[in-house]
Amino acid sequence: MSFSHVSVMLDECIEGLDIKPDGIYIDGTCGGAGHSCEIAKRLTNGGLLLGIDRDPDAIAAASERLAPYNAKVLKGNFSDMKALADAEGVSEADGILLDLGVSSHQLDTAERGFSYHSDAPLDMRMSQSGVSARDIVNNSSYEELSRILWEYGEEKFSRKIADTIIKKREIKPIETTSELADIVRESIPARFRREKNPCKKTFQAIRIAVNCELDELDKALDDGFDMLKPGGRFCIITFHSLEDRIVKQRFASFCTGCTCPPDFPQCVCGKKPRGRLVNRKPIEASEEELAVNNRSRSAKLRIIEKL
Repeated sequence: MSFSHVSVMLDECIEGLDIKPDGIYIDGTCGGAGHSCEIAKRLTNGGLLLGIDRDPDAIAAASERLAPYNAKVLKGNFSDMKALADAEGVSEADGILLDLGVSSHQLDTAERGFSYHSDAPLDMRMSQSGVSARDIVNNSSYEELSRILWEYGEEKFSRKIADTIIKKREIKPIETTSELADIVRESIPARFRREKNPCKKTFQAIRIAVNCELDELDKALDDGFDMLKPGGRFCIITFHSLEDRIVKQRFASFCTGCTCPPDFPQCVCGKKPRGRLVNRKPIEASEEELAVNNRSRSAKLRIIEKL
């Protein structure tokens, strides 16, 4: 099976990483190795790339594409990058990249169950193992479903959608993406159903819950920054406000110095900034990129350098 994915803001990421030929780099979301290949081909002086992904399809594709380079592809979650790298004898990195988007391969392969545009079994598992979207939709309580849709999808009709899910599954289990999409449309008032993607928030929320995405990101931010060498850079591409907010706030905390009250005559906390923002505002896709890859429209790239 071919693994297709268009790398978002590829040039901006490569520039942001400020790659050293002898450096050690980690692509925590290797996918189809688009970013990884561009990093690896610049490591001409003993450098090393570690690519990490939890999708078996991505592992197979990336392993083949990175074979000509000094690179290793590891199976696992990007939140476990410290342990995975340590097992390879790597304790520090000159740069780390995370692209938090769902890959084109995952979206376009109907049987993976990520998209509401195709009729397929409810799945959404990036690792192709563990709890699936079907499990969450059919087994979660009303309260839990409402919470997932509200917190992870910012869906204002979360309670109505959760209520309809409960009623429908009492008749028969909800098995497919089309069934879930129909439930969402049925639950949303007609004037809101005319929005471009009335199912988008619900599918996003359930996907995040299935893959524990925000918890994984929270751990990866701390571990990744700790792994960076002084002068090393951490580049993260987000695709929705929840992720971007977490990254923005955590990067800001890394850059915060003294936290003593302003009326203290001198600093007693001793806290110093650990990083600096390479760009004050997030980088967004260019008009040229948007013209050829509409999925980059919501992408934001933030970059921090360790002091």
